[in-house]
Amino acid sequence: MKRLILLGLLLWLWMFSVNAWAVAPGKTLSWDTKQGKVTFDGKVHADRGLKCNNCHTKIFKMKKGSAEMKMADLNAGKYCGSCHNGKEAFKTSDPANCGKCHK
Repeated sequence: MKRLILLGLLLWLWMFSVNAWAVAPGKTLSWDTKQGKVTFDGKVHADRGLKCNNCHTKIFKMKKGSAEMKMADLNAGKYCGSCHNGKEAFKTSDPANCGKCHK
């Protein structure tokens, strides 16, 4: 019984520590690219009805730095390109949309 309680406690602690790695409400995730800085704001996506698990862990691994995105990958339907395909959201391969992500 003690092992079960200890296992439950450890699982509970792990779940809350994973959430600490997430992008907190009101915060953004940014990275520099050759085409300009890209900033991801989870609130923009949440306001459109998406949940974190729509992308995590289905499209993105839950480890910082695990996604080395290249435009060719996005245009091939990987990473952000999974939804930004011109059907679900604006298309990454359309040059008119570059400024929506790259600043």
